[in-house]
Amino acid sequence: MIEVLPVRHSEKQLQRITDEAMIYMCACPAQVANQLLSLRELYSYQQTCINDGPLNIQVHARIAEATRKAHAVLEQCLDKILDLEGWDRTTLTMPESLRQLRDQVIDNESN
Repeated sequence: MIEVLPVRHSEKQLQRITDEAMIYMCACPAQVANQLLSLRELYSYQQTCINDGPLNIQVHARIAEATRKAHAVLEQCLDKILDLEGWDRTTLTMPESLRQLRDQVIDNESN
């Protein structure tokens, strides 16, 4: 039986966060979003992996359980990051203050 991984953020939303963060040179939210996508792939793989014995079933169940827990922790982390940084939660747009900070860093590096 394939179990569905509970998610707070869709793949589309995670990609939007990644794109927005990379454009404005703030890779931390993008790193968390990318790890969430990787965990989803790992979880999906464990759910569809061929089980040819009780040992393999236990191995896949253990990996899936750990993945579920890690995913939940990182989703909570991403929510907190977005709140702390003041992202628009509807459009998943980075706040203007972070864009200005990026521009200041670029200006300082070029001087």
